[in-house]
Amino acid sequence: PHADTDKIRGELEELARHFAPVDLEDLDRFRATGRWHKDRPGVIPVFYEGYRNNAEVAGPLAEEVGLTAWFFICTAFLDVPVAEQYDYANAHNIDLVAEDREGDRLAMTWDDVAALSRRHVVTPHTASHAEAAGLRTDEDLEREIFAPKRRMDEVTGQSAPATAFLWGTPFGAHSRVDEALREAGYRYQFGNTMIQYLG
Repeated sequence: PHADTDKIRGELEELARHFAPVDLEDLDRFRATGRWHKDRPGVIPVFYEGYRNNAEVAGPLAEEVGLTAWFFICTAFLDVPVAEQYDYANAHNIDLVAEDREGDRLAMTWDDVAALSRRHVVTPHTASHAEAAGLRTDEDLEREIFAPKRRMDEVTGQSAPATAFLWGTPFGAHSRVDEALREAGYRYQFGNTMIQYLG
């Protein structure tokens, strides 16, 4: 949040002093070779949901200290009319903070996504902040896995490399979901404590 700008700057500055930035090329290279090619360990600051303050605070601060941030965006959140975003967030486990006011724009815009993607990694976090266990039908998979990637790819002009589910469900927990992730073209799945290559 804007109120925590100085705190976030301090945390990112500390990370930048001790760790190297990790962009998609770095992650792909590490996965392919099994060797890290920089003189310091890598760090991936991750920001979830697609909050407006991710674009206005986190992205610029990461750039300021020389880090590449990874933004996982609930794509449907960005399409919710501003007047409805507060209620949508509360209904979809999208946590709000004290400065988030009903009626204010809480989600970043698609223009923000395009701008962030020029310096950072921006990729879907499903459409509606879905958990993997809840994706049972073809319609569920289309809405939460396939459509978000197509939209992200269209906006950024890149191929969205990764996804993540609510609660950090790992790859391998739901075979039908796993198959859809691969078919959609995702390469990585981020979980609570891991990054998995989908092959």
